[in-house]
Amino acid sequence: MIEALVGSEGAERTLLFVEAREAGYAREISELYGISLNVVQKHLYRMEAGGLLVSETVGRTRVFRFNPRFPFLAETRALLRAVLMRLPESLRKELLMNRRRPRRTGKTL
Repeated sequence: MIEALVGSEGAERTLLFVEAREAGYAREISELYGISLNVVQKHLYRMEAGGLLVSETVGRTRVFRFNPRFPFLAETRALLRAVLMRLPESLRKELLMNRRRPRRTGKTL
């Protein structure tokens, strides 16, 4: 939907993921969308270099989130929320399901 603004479909999906879950790392983004890990990493690093995202290392994983000091953060996030609301219901539910804790073995979903 906004790939013309952000440069590519992969960049759009990366931003939508970070907006929906508040933070994310390259492997989980690439696995959700079926995009190459290398492509997602390039988008994340480019957005970090541009000041839109910031990252921190948690264990051995580099986690990205929006930079609270980015001048157009509110406008960017409002646009991304509008796009999220227009996604197909199945994809929106999958994006918004943010499970970060380990699950007990055998527990039903």
